[in-house]
Amino acid sequence: MIADSFSRLKAFCEAENYRGWDPYDGLNSAIFQATPLRHWDIARLALIQLCKRSPVNLRPLLRVPKQHNAKGVGLFLNGYCNLYKLACHGDTRFGTREQLLARIDALGGLLLGLQSKGYSGACWGYNFDWQARRLFYFPAHTPTVVATSFCATALFSAYEATGHSVYLDTALSSGQFVLRDLNRRPCVGGFLLSYSPMKENDAVYNASLLGAKLLSYCYHYSSTPVFRDAARQIVSAVCAGQHEDGSWIYGLLPAQSWIDSFHTGYNLDGLSHYMRLCEDDSFLANLENGFAYYRDNFFLPDGTPKYYHDKTYPIDIHCPGQLLVTAHVLGKWATMAETCRRVIAWTITNMQDEKGYFYYQLKKGISSRISYMRWSNAFMFNALSHLLLAETPAAIAMADAGRH
Repeated sequence: MIADSFSRLKAFCEAENYRGWDPYDGLNSAIFQATPLRHWDIARLALIQLCKRSPVNLRPLLRVPKQHNAKGVGLFLNGYCNLYKLACHGDTRFGTREQLLARIDALGGLLLGLQSKGYSGACWGYNFDWQARRLFYFPAHTPTVVATSFCATALFSAYEATGHSVYLDTALSSGQFVLRDLNRRPCVGGFLLSYSPMKENDAVYNASLLGAKLLSYCYHYSSTPVFRDAARQIVSAVCAGQHEDGSWIYGLLPAQSWIDSFHTGYNLDGLSHYMRLCEDDSFLANLENGFAYYRDNFFLPDGTPKYYHDKTYPIDIHCPGQLLVTAHVLGKWATMAETCRRVIAWTITNMQDEKGYFYYQLKKGISSRISYMRWSNAFMFNALSHLLLAETPAAIAMADAGRH
C-alpha cells in the first residue's frame, strides 16, 4: 500500500516537473497585480485567505501560475537523496543509483538557482508575496530561516550523495545568513531567531530550532565553533521554554499560545539534529519528555492524526508527514512503527487523491481537494522517503542491535 502510494505521488510530481500552486500564492494573480488593490494590505490579506480557504480552486480564473517553490524543491531533493540511499541498499523500486543521481543533480541545480540574493550567505524564500495579517508584508523571495533550513540541509544531503563541492560550499554559506542577517531575541538560556531579516521580535520556537539545526550541520561539516555555540544558545532558550509535561506552545506572543502536532515534530527534529551533529547529550531529558508528549497527544488509536493537542480538526497533511520524519530522525522507528503504519494507512485512504497527490487539509465540513506542490506533495514525498528508508532491512537490523 505504501509503495504504491509513493509511486503514484512520485509519478504525479515528476509529470508536473515539481511545479504547482501553494495555499498562500494568491498574490501571484496576474489580474490582482494589474490593479491598484495590490498596494492595499487588507486587499492582499483578503485575496490570500480567499484562495487558501476556498474549496474551489480559483487560481486558474485569477491567472495564478504554477511555479517552483524553493522549500518544495528542497524537500524533493532530500527525498531523492533518501531514495538514493535505498538504492545503495539494493532497493531500486524507485530508480537505480544512476537515475537517482541524475534527479539529485537536476534538483540541486534548480535549488542553487532559486537563491535569494544580497545577503551574507546562501538563503531562500517563497515564490510569492505574502501578507501576514496586517502587521507584515514579505515580497516574493524574502528569505526566511524556515525555507533556508530545508533548502540548505537538502544540499548537505546532495553533497553526501554526489560529492559535488558546490552543494557543500553553498550549504555552509547559509550559516552566515543565520548568524549575520537574522535578528535575535534574548531569552532565558540564550536567544531565539527572527523568522526573516525583516522581522525583529519573533519568538517562535520551531523556526529558531530549524535555524539551530542548520547551524549544527554547518558545525558538523566545518568544525567551526561559532556555529555550534550559536546553535547551543538557541537550543538552551527553546528547552528553557518547554513545559513540564514536555510540550511547547508555538511562540511567546499572546496570539501564539497553541500547541500543535507538526511544529512539535519540528522542535524534536531540530533538537535531535543538534544533539547528534554537535555531540551534545545534555538536552536528552528534554528530547525524551517532548517525544513522549508528542507520541501520546497527537495521534488517535485508529490512525487519525490530530492538529492540536486538544482538538483534531483541521487535519493537516503536515501532521502525519512529520510523524514519519520525526520517528525516523529520532531513532524511534522500532517503537513507533506500528503507530506510523496506522497513521499513514489512514492518511493514504483519506487524504490521497486518485491522481496521486495529497490533500492539504481535511475539515469537518467541505474540504479542499486542490493539489499544493510545496505544502502537500513535496512534504509527503520527503516523509514517505523517510518511512521507506526506516524500513530497509539494514535500518531494521541497526534498530534491533540498538535495542539489545
